[in-house]
Amino acid sequence: MKSLKVLIVEDDLTMAESIQETLEQAGHEIIGQARNSREALNVVKHQVPDLALVDITLEGTADTGIMIAKQMIAISPMPVIYLTAHDDPGIVAQAQETRPAAYLLKPFRHKELAIQIELAYYNYKAQHATPVNPHTSLSLFLPVDQGKGYIKVNKKEVMYLMAAGSYVEVHTVKDAKPLIFSMNLGYLAQFFMIQGFHRLSRSLVVNLDYIERIEKGQLFMTNRDTAVPFPENQHRELLQRLAIVRTP
Repeated sequence: MKSLKVLIVEDDLTMAESIQETLEQAGHEIIGQARNSREALNVVKHQVPDLALVDITLEGTADTGIMIAKQMIAISPMPVIYLTAHDDPGIVAQAQETRPAAYLLKPFRHKELAIQIELAYYNYKAQHATPVNPHTSLSLFLPVDQGKGYIKVNKKEVMYLMAAGSYVEVHTVKDAKPLIFSMNLGYLAQFFMIQGFHRLSRSLVVNLDYIERIEKGQLFMTNRDTAVPFPENQHRELLQRLAIVRTP
């Protein structure tokens, strides 16, 4: 478990000190104690915590812990654990608007607090993990063995994709034989619509960087002796995608 930077928003100084001692003994760092929104926001603006422990009911300030949490999250998203002595459904409903990582009722066992914040932190990270976009990623992991495994394909190494019935042949510059995947080209082609790729027909997507020679209805690709056929009616459009120097 990595050491977490924790902000404590608690108006009870004795309680705040007790929480700090408990978490520091567990190896975590307390980057600040705050009793109101001004103090809490000042901490967040200087150092964003990994997690905030926020008491909902704060004396001596017009802001509730929920209001402070909203302000902190607006500056930088973070997991929040609410601490409160109240289990009123109305308060719980208000707290849920900020999607808290946990909700602990006082009194709670301090020995369990470190476990709670660690679970809350990792659950939050898992829920907010940003998935890699296969459309913009420079590499893909494509399924093989009926989905039992995946093989990495670097898009920039792909010379062309060709439909072969219910399969797709992926021809790469480094492999003499094509990689074959059980899917249709219409589906796979969407992930190759990046700069350099051009769809010549329903059955062919070509990487323009690997075209060595063009003839009517056929292409010759890098390190390939066999021509790749394509519809002649696409000849003019293909030339428009290339830096052609015409005879004066």
